[in-house]
Amino acid sequence: MSTFTTTKDPEAVLDYKIDWSSWLETGDTIVSSTFAITPSGALTVDSETNDTTTATVWLSGGAKGRQYQVVNHITTTAGREDDRTILFTMTDK
Repeated sequence: MSTFTTTKDPEAVLDYKIDWSSWLETGDTIVSSTFAITPSGALTVDSETNDTTTATVWLSGGAKGRQYQVVNHITTTAGREDDRTILFTMTDK
């Protein structure tokens, strides 16, 4: 599992994309993708989508000064499963 770190303004509504293409085997593609937030509450998944090589989540909210983990779990056509985590620190920008 890989972890990426970034900041987000609690007032922002933004999209975050995870590119899985370098991890995928030749000919393998993403068939499903989900995003989960820990801790639950103020940070919200507004929508989530994927194509064959990337997963995208739109996030809103969050409490200033808090940290959240957003975990993307994918499954591929070959049956591989893996996670990537984005660690968000909420701050005014």
